[in-house]
Amino acid sequence: MKGIVFTELLELVEEKFGLEMVDHIIDESDLPSGGAYTAVGTYEFSEMLQLLTHLSAKTGIDIGTLQRVFAEHFYKVIEREYPTFLTMYKDPLEMLASIENHIHVEVRKIYPDAQLPTFDVQEKTDTKLVMVYTSSRAMYSFGLGLMEQTFKYFNQEATITMDMLKEDGSEVKFVISTDG
Repeated sequence: MKGIVFTELLELVEEKFGLEMVDHIIDESDLPSGGAYTAVGTYEFSEMLQLLTHLSAKTGIDIGTLQRVFAEHFYKVIEREYPTFLTMYKDPLEMLASIENHIHVEVRKIYPDAQLPTFDVQEKTDTKLVMVYTSSRAMYSFGLGLMEQTFKYFNQEATITMDMLKEDGSEVKFVISTDG
């Protein structure tokens, strides 16, 4: 997993819960990196899982909710650091439908060894998008949060439902509907 995800998670934790919380979740975790991350480095997903698990235990906030809060924070990073990912699209459904064939292609240019989830578009109309998220990391709540932020960015409303295709969350169908 790319280091920018770790550095931004720790920045969010410090911003929302304080530096002591950052120290706590790092100290409680068994991290090969020692909790020292660089944005361009690559780290094991198990480290992210440990940090989120210890943050959840300490705050009482479930991991899914933490991932959605993190997605809100991370979307601001995208807006600031990679605005062309957003400005090239006219509407949120168009943007979300292009994750696999455009956005992830561009991300791999910046981070060639990035291990990204896949988003298989199964249906797309002017008001509906159905796609299947697949990732062994099962961070579908982070994906949901990014989708929610995309609609906020475009100042539009949407209904997003999830259907767990695999119990472990490694495959999830998203159905996204708008009023048009």
